[in-house]
Parts: sequence; structure tokens; C-alpha cells
Amino acid sequence: MLDKLNDECGVFGIHGHAEAAKLTYLGLYALQHRGQESAGIAAADGARVQVTRQMGYVADIFDEATLQDLPGHIAIGHTRYSTAGESRLVNAQPLSIDCIHGPIAIAHNGNIVNANEIRDRLVRAGSIFQSSSDTEVVLHLYARSQAGSPVDALVEAVTQLTGAFSFVLATTTQMIAVRDPHGFRPLALGQLDGAWVVASETCALDLIGATYVRDVEPGEVLVVEASSLRSIRPFPQAPLAHCVFEHVYFARPDSDVFGRSVNESRMAFGRQLARESGVPADVVVPIPDSGVCAATGYAEEAGLPMRLGLIRNHYVGRTFIEPAQSIRHFGVKIKLNPVRSVLEGRRVVLIDDSIVRGTTSRKIVKMVRAAGAAEVHMRISCPPTVSPCFYGVDTPQRSELIAATHSLEEIRRYIGADSLAYLSLDGLLASVGHRGGSYCTSCYTGKYPVAFPNDQVSYLQLTLKPANAATEEAREASPKTVA
Repeated sequence: MLDKLNDECGVFGIHGHAEAAKLTYLGLYALQHRGQESAGIAAADGARVQVTRQMGYVADIFDEATLQDLPGHIAIGHTRYSTAGESRLVNAQPLSIDCIHGPIAIAHNGNIVNANEIRDRLVRAGSIFQSSSDTEVVLHLYARSQAGSPVDALVEAVTQLTGAFSFVLATTTQMIAVRDPHGFRPLALGQLDGAWVVASETCALDLIGATYVRDVEPGEVLVVEASSLRSIRPFPQAPLAHCVFEHVYFARPDSDVFGRSVNESRMAFGRQLARESGVPADVVVPIPDSGVCAATGYAEEAGLPMRLGLIRNHYVGRTFIEPAQSIRHFGVKIKLNPVRSVLEGRRVVLIDDSIVRGTTSRKIVKMVRAAGAAEVHMRISCPPTVSPCFYGVDTPQRSELIAATHSLEEIRRYIGADSLAYLSLDGLLASVGHRGGSYCTSCYTGKYPVAFPNDQVSYLQLTLKPANAATEEAREASPKTVA
């Protein structure tokens, strides 16, 4: 597995279409990159809400027969990568219950910062939890509400939450979309033949032929019923904190998130990187796939050719059999292979979107040198990642983030590059059209827009562990190694 930060989740929903479940399947297929551990669909036909969810990829879970068993004109779906809760079927989404307010299902992208605090309070009051997912607290709050309608009960529940959440929910007759007041995670609204659609990214709207209308706005509860929209604003106004890493890595380049093209942002990162830290070279080589857009921008600005000097094997499954006799850099080579004719004898600029632990970058640089590169210059299209995220991104603890514990020169020596440079924070924000502090950059600055409860410090892995408790990969990046 490549050394990357992992996506959080993808959500999709549609109201008012006869083939709601089939379109949700397609929407989840477009959002597969946001989570590969499990997937699920909940469909509502006016009387019932039925759910199918399993571990694995979308295409492996759903077939024609499975989708036929999900009738109704409303459907919501979810692709999951666990950021809170273990990777088990019980935590797969959508989660669903039937309570005094009727059946409801929920799909969540993000991380509820005060979930443990709420969960402890509910357990003391007699609630019984079936999963370890932070999303389940929403259903318990909903079920316990004395409000007179499902929408009012949901509003009462979600206004008790802090953190990052983009929810899509289905009752028997309604689809409801909710976005936290800071707008951490994207959520787009579209239309298809009179039906309303919501999705984590616009690429899912594109696949089914839906037209983008607008984003579900931060702090909005959007209720879709009988093909009409009702907008509720129950949250106090809060500073915007869009996750800038959506533009750096998470979102697909053919999506628009936070009102901006991801492809254009990444191209701008590359151009700015070339302006800030250009180096004499012969060829620009992206580390696929996430480095391609930035490499294109870098090459254009630097006036250098961009070539595919590393080829990614797109057909690697979730697991593989490793030979008993060790093959050098096998874990990386199973996914990436160098093209000697592109690299041999040339001064190469490698472009990647980030360095997390540094272990994979080190192996790639060695691989490129072994293919005959005369020089290898690493350029990273974002600032150094120095702090974990707890708003829905699975990041290592701080002691495992190489940029948090080592200088630029130490990192350069460790990965074995002739030079190393990151995009500056100012350059990053300028490239995404930074508007009055509208982006969360906590992974680069350690400044968190939403405080976390003290009892979650260890759960969120925000503290430095002693060196002797670090993981094997963190030990490999220790100062004695990079010196």
C-alpha cells in the first residue's frame, strides 16, 4: 500500500426517481475512490426503508438481483473508509433504525468530534449501541427526541454535534441532506429529470447525467419531499473551514468541490511549485495518479516535457501474495514500475501530492535511480503535513508524520533525493482562490478550527508517542536513519 493519507467516505442520495437504487449504485461507483472497505444502499418506497450493505467494492456487492430487492423512488448510498470505528460489517453504512419517528437510514462523511462524549451520556441513560461508528450517535439522539416530526427530531439531533459531517438520510418519504456549519466536507446538489440528487462530488452527478445546481450550504438541513425543497438553518453561524486536502488529494480531478475545479487547483499547485522551487532538469515525472495534474502545471510553468516515467498497475486487488524470497521494493513495485527509456541519463523532477511517513517516497526515489536517472529532485504540491486530522481523514499520529519530527534536509537525505521542496502554505491558498480564511489547513499548521474534548486525545492520536513505541515505519524514519 502506498504511503498516503486515506480518504474518508463518499455519500450519495436521490429522491423522486423510479430507478433510485440503480442510480445510487452508479453514484457510488463514481465515489469508490473515497472509500473501499464497505458500501451500502438504503431504498425507500413510501412504506419501508430497506438496506443492503457489505464489505468490499461497490461492483462486488451489488448486481441486478440485489438492486431489484431495493425498490422505491428514494435511495441513499455510502462508500466507507473507517476514520472512526473499526473496519467491520457492523460499521458499514447506511445505518438504519425504526423508532417512534418511523424508519430512517443515514450515510455520513466526516467525523463527529464529540461523539464519544455523547455516546457515554447515552449509554449511562440506557442506550445500547450496535456499532463503534461515530455516526450511530445521531440515530440514538434522533430516536430519543420528543419532537413532533421526523425533521424536527433530526434537527434536534444534529444541532448537538460538533465536528465534520455531511449526512444524507432517507425516511420513507423524504431525503434529507445535512452539512456542518463549518462546511468541512463537500456535498453537491443536482437535478435529474425532476429528481433531486446529492453527492460528495460532482463526478457522481456527471456519471448519471444529473445537472449540478449548487452545494448544500454549510449549516443547512435540506429536506426533499414530493419533489420540493425545504431549507432549514438551525446552526449558529460559524467560520468556514473547507478541507483544503480535498483539492490536494482526495477528490477526483474531474470534480468541482467547494465551487472550484479540482483539476484547476492541482494545475495551479504545480505552476506555483515551479515558480517557488524550480530546478534545472530534463523531464518532469508525476507519481501516479495523484501527482499527474500538479506535474502538468509544473511542466508548463517550467517549460519542461512531462513524461510518464512511472506506470501504475491499476488492476492490483486489495490483497496480493508476496513471494517468500524478498523482491526489492516489492510493495511499491506491485503498483508502480519505472520506464527506463524516460528516466535513464536524465535529471528528473518527481511530482507527488504529499509525503506522509516518507517510506514510499524513499523507495520510489531508489527505484528511479536504479532505472538510470542522473538526478532525482522531489517536489511536493502541498506544504509539509505536520499534524493529524480529526475531521474525517485517517492520518497517522504526529510521531509518524516525518515532517513533524524532521527538518527539510533530514527528509531529503532520508528519501535519497538530490533536492526536496514543498509548496508553501501561501502558495497553496493562493492557488485555491483563498477567500477570507475559508479553508481548514490544520494538517499543515496544527491550528484546529473545532476544539476536541480531552477524553478524545488518545482516540484521535494527537499526542506524540515515545520513540520506542513508534511503529516500524516511524522507526525507519528516525533521526539516526536520516542523518
